[in-house]
Amino acid sequence: MSDTAILNYDGKKYELPVVTGTENEHGLDVSKLRKDTGLVTLDYGYLNTGSTKSAITYVNGEKGILRYRGYSIEDLAEKATFPETAWLLIYGELPNQEQLSHFRTLLTENALLHENLLHFFREMPPGAHPMGILSSVVNAVGLFTPRFYDDENIASAFELTTAGLISKIRTIAAFAYKASIGEPFVYPEAERSYCSNFLNMMFSSKTRPYHPDPIMEKALNTLLIVHADHEQNCSTSTVRMVGSSQANLYASICAGICALWGPLHGGANQAVLETLLRIQQSGMTIEQVMAKAKDKNDPFRLSGFGHRVYKSYDPRAKVLKKLMYQVFEREHVHDPLLDVAIKLEEAALKDDYFVERKLYPNVDFYSGILYRAMGIPTNMLTVMFAIGRLPGWIAHWKEMHDDPQSKINRPRQIYTGKTERAWIDRDKR
Repeated sequence: MSDTAILNYDGKKYELPVVTGTENEHGLDVSKLRKDTGLVTLDYGYLNTGSTKSAITYVNGEKGILRYRGYSIEDLAEKATFPETAWLLIYGELPNQEQLSHFRTLLTENALLHENLLHFFREMPPGAHPMGILSSVVNAVGLFTPRFYDDENIASAFELTTAGLISKIRTIAAFAYKASIGEPFVYPEAERSYCSNFLNMMFSSKTRPYHPDPIMEKALNTLLIVHADHEQNCSTSTVRMVGSSQANLYASICAGICALWGPLHGGANQAVLETLLRIQQSGMTIEQVMAKAKDKNDPFRLSGFGHRVYKSYDPRAKVLKKLMYQVFEREHVHDPLLDVAIKLEEAALKDDYFVERKLYPNVDFYSGILYRAMGIPTNMLTVMFAIGRLPGWIAHWKEMHDDPQSKINRPRQIYTGKTERAWIDRDKR
């Protein structure tokens, strides 16, 4: 394949370099296009635009492949812990025993919030969405944290900040939930694992001790891992965009949380669960649901199928489907929503409309049911997504700041407004 592409424009020829990635992906380098030709590219939603080179996550939507730093999502989900995965994403390699022990110590030591921050939770409006609380408190945490003052301290300060954010985000999430139901906060405990600590802070109380089931700890660990990163998605691109201005890590992560909040992004898992509940409560048959989903004039939307990148079965959905059976078989419980989900998937995989459009189950399709089995409220599902995605956001923020070629992001546009107009005095309008 040629290492350049030729653009013919206005009687001239311009050479555009072809960039090749390690997985043989190809892209046109148009970084000098405007300077050389006066042209910009117009790409609605950036569907064909590569904003950066990245060594963090590889996604192949056609083949259903997802790898973090070269490791398959299947292997990581089965063998890794969430702290191990976080270290891998941020620092590029799996931690050795000493590094992992050090990281776990930092997570334990930095789980507490400054006591003054507790007022945030108590003064928030009743019914405030947990994502709004999460973004607000994460940004506020930065106000209580020393800044990076000199080059010598940047590495250690970043390590401490990273561990603090990954540890504190679960405390913030659990405190937001406790505040919403009017219960006292449950503080993190040093002897517990990352996932056990979160579940204990969520569901334990003085009158109702909670003992996390190992299968639920495993399920939470897996859910966090499969959500940990997914290349240049909306929220990750937002973190990079904000971080490119040299905004600090807290402000950048806060922006990412707000981007994730949207129903077309992280809010999709909540939408799936609400859709399954609506189907189950309405008494509609699967045939009726499928017909409504395919009717362009029907406002009904079947959430959980299809993905912007994957044109085959989402590998994360495969992992979660397998996990879901393990959880329900171990717990000997039955959720009617699981029956609805399985029947919907079976119908979709046989339906020409869905098959032709490559609308396979995505990661959101089964995650909500698993969180529901743990007792996680529906309005907390996107918060759970944020907890998992945090290491990926941090990794991308770090990669961008470590890259000497990084610049402040500044997309261009094609102006379609009015041309120059004369001022009209108020009495003549």
